[in-house]
Amino acid sequence: MKEQDLKELGEAILKETRADITPKQLIRAVMKSHPQATKKEIVRAAFYALIAHAGNDPEKAGILQDFAITQRADEIE
Repeated sequence: MKEQDLKELGEAILKETRADITPKQLIRAVMKSHPQATKKEIVRAAFYALIAHAGNDPEKAGILQDFAITQRADEIE
């Protein structure tokens, strides 16, 4: 995945992230605007968005951190 694609996907994730969204809903919402994205790419972009924007919105950063870590752990198992 190119860096620009990662940035675009990260922005889409930030746009959709809110306190009441489940991981499955977040993945579906992002895939709606980026149908070519895989779950693995979405998780990778969530880590990117977390790192790039952590200081701007601590609430979203916490949600993204939980999402990215739990989804990454699911991939490993």
